[in-house]
Parts: sequence; C-alpha cells; structure tokens
Amino acid sequence: MHDLLKISHTACIVSNEEIPKWVQEALLRAPWVVVRRAPPQNGMIPVGVRGENRNQRFGAYIPSSAIVMKVTPEQLVSLAGWRTSVRFTAIRAFQILDIVSFYYSRYDWSWGITGSVGFELASSIPTAHPNSDLDIVIRMPQPLDKETAGVLLGWNTRLPIRIDVQLETPFGAVALAEYARNEDQVLLRTSYGPKLVNSPWSIVTHNQEDGR
Repeated sequence: MHDLLKISHTACIVSNEEIPKWVQEALLRAPWVVVRRAPPQNGMIPVGVRGENRNQRFGAYIPSSAIVMKVTPEQLVSLAGWRTSVRFTAIRAFQILDIVSFYYSRYDWSWGITGSVGFELASSIPTAHPNSDLDIVIRMPQPLDKETAGVLLGWNTRLPIRIDVQLETPFGAVALAEYARNEDQVLLRTSYGPKLVNSPWSIVTHNQEDGR
C-alpha cells in the first residue's frame, strides 16, 4: 500500500469505467501511479492516478508486467531527496523534513512519505504546492499505545504545516489524529471499504460483539 510505481506505457491502465482524457494526459506527463487500497482484480494491481487538479483522482488497475520501477514511502525517507530538490526553498514540507526525520528516528518505526510531496520526490515532477500538507504513513503491525499516539500528534501539530499521519495496521489504516482521541470506535480504512472498529488491530466491531 502507498508504493509508487513507474509504468511502461499508458495503455496498460485498465478500468471498469470510462477512462477520462486527463488520465492519459497525466500519465504522459508523469508515468507514475500509486498502489491504492482495494482488492486485486484478475491478478492486477489496484492503483490510483493523480491529475494536476486536486479533484482529479482515478482508480484503475495495472498488470505487474507494466511496472518499470517501484519506490516505497520508506525509500523516500532514506534517500532524502528533498535536500537536493531544486524546489527546496519553494516547498515548506521539504524544508521541515529533516526535522521530522530526526524526530521520528527516535521511534523504532518503519515510516515514509506519501501524498503530493511523496509523488514529487519519487517522480521529480512538480506536484506539491508551497503549503502542501505532509502526508506520512507509519507501518504499525503491533498496537500503538494511546500515550505515545498523543505525544506524536502533539508534536506534529506544533510544526508550521499540517502533518497528516496514517497508521497502517494489518487490517487497514487509521488516522493518527482520530486514534489519539481515544474514542470507543475509530474508522478503519480497509481494502473492502471503511469500517468502524474497536481497535485498528482488529476488525471486530461493536455490532459483531453484540451478535447483530
């Protein structure tokens, strides 16, 4: 999930819906797609295509044979491409990534950069804006204690731009901000749609516990 894939040609994109013209234009400009949260279809990989505008997002599928290169969110952190980006002075997220990376390194977590900032770092195509949010995914196979979640959320909110963190569990993803609120249920984004669950590390809901 969240991996960026460079594809060999635009014709490899498959969809059950009519493919908009902007999708082909976007892929000609930047032949990159992101692995999205959806069930595989006929052995093909579910991916998302992003256009120039924020509302231009399209879900599709590609065969694995069309993949030229894969870049993970974690690799974007280890490569630290923001330091040498020609747009470093223009993108505030690039300017704070060293601070974020230093702070996150104190935890034994596998984490990486996603969203428009991650897309630009992987593809070298200008997609981030000066005040773009910094989207982060943390691989969290084991439950995160609420105290640590609160500390991390508090630190993130002190930064000069918005940090949107997703905790990726074995069953799906949950927003750090929602999880840290310590409510009875949280919204877990799974490959088969969103579910309200008692814990992001379990797919048991209140209704299931009550036998309904």
